[in-house]
Amino acid sequence: MVLNQQHGDSIANSRQLLLSAKVEDASIQAALQPWIEMECYQLGRGQQLAQMEILDLGSQHIVRESQTAAVQKLGVMPANLCTLSYCTPDPNFRFSDFAAAERDTVFFMPAHTEFDIYVPAGAQTAYVCLNQDEFLDGARTRNPAKWESTPEQLQQLQTAHQAALKHAINLWLNTTSKLSTSSAAVNESQLRHLLLESILQVATAPSSDEPPAQASERARGFNACRMARTFVEASLAVDVVPTITDICRAIGVSERTLQYAFRTYVDMSPIAYLRLYRLNRVRATLRTADPKTTTVTAVAMRFGFLHLGRFAIDYRTLFDESPSATLSS
Repeated sequence: MVLNQQHGDSIANSRQLLLSAKVEDASIQAALQPWIEMECYQLGRGQQLAQMEILDLGSQHIVRESQTAAVQKLGVMPANLCTLSYCTPDPNFRFSDFAAAERDTVFFMPAHTEFDIYVPAGAQTAYVCLNQDEFLDGARTRNPAKWESTPEQLQQLQTAHQAALKHAINLWLNTTSKLSTSSAAVNESQLRHLLLESILQVATAPSSDEPPAQASERARGFNACRMARTFVEASLAVDVVPTITDICRAIGVSERTLQYAFRTYVDMSPIAYLRLYRLNRVRATLRTADPKTTTVTAVAMRFGFLHLGRFAIDYRTLFDESPSATLSS
C-alpha cells in the first residue's frame, strides 16, 4: 500500500489489525499513529519517506518504521500510555536528549512526555505502545525493585535486551500477519494479554542470576511452585492462558523468586515449564477430540500457541508425532 495526502480522510475510518504501508508524506506518517499527538516533518530528500508496519490491537500498538528520508517527530504522549522503543544503532539518531549509538539501547517513554525525535535516513525504529497502568502493575509484580517508582520522563534503559525487544516485535508482526490470513478466529483480548507479557519479559529482566535470599530455602521454593501449578491448572480450566506476570501476582512473588524456585523444582525456567505444560494440555485435548469437528489450529490457539509453525515443531519434538497425527489417532 502506498499512502499520500489523498488517503488522509480514509485513515480514521478504517481499522485493520495489521497494516503495511509505503509512506510518501510526513503528515501521513503521523496520521497512521493517531493514539499519539504528533507532527512529522520531512528533512531529507526523497519521494518515499518510510516503510511502516503497524499492529493495531485497540489499546496496544506495535509500529516498525524503516526510514528512507530523514524526519523530525514532535509531540507529547497522552495520559496513561507509554512506549518501549529502540533504534538501530546510528550516531545521528536523537530521541530528545538521548542518542542511539549503542547497540543495546532501549527507551521507555511514560505518559505526558514531550518528545523531539530526529530519525536519519536508513535507520529503523520500532516501538510498542501500552496502557501505562497495566504495564507498571505487571512490571512491579515481576521486578518491584526496578520499577517501584513511576518514571516521569524519558528514560534510556541500561539493558542488554534490545535484541530481545527487536525479536519480540518482529515475531509479533510476523505471527499476526499469518493469523490475519488464517480461518481461525483471532481473540484480540488474548493477543493483548500475551503481547503485554512478552514486553514485560524484556523490560523487567533481572540484572543478576544470583538467587534472592527469600527463595534460598528449598521448601519455600517448592511451595511457590506448587501454588503456581495450581493457579495455572485453574486458569487453563476456564480457557485463560496465564502469563508469568499473572502467576507472580497470584502467588505473591517476584519473577526472580519464581525463576529460582522453578530451577530447584524441575530444573527449568517457569516459562519453559509453562510451555511444556500447555503442550501436554493440547495433546490431552487432541486425543479425546472429534477430528470431524476439531482443528489443530483451534486447539493450539485455545492454549495460547499463536505461532503455529513453532508450535508444530515443539509438539513433534516433545511427543515424537505431529499434532494432526494425535488428532486423527
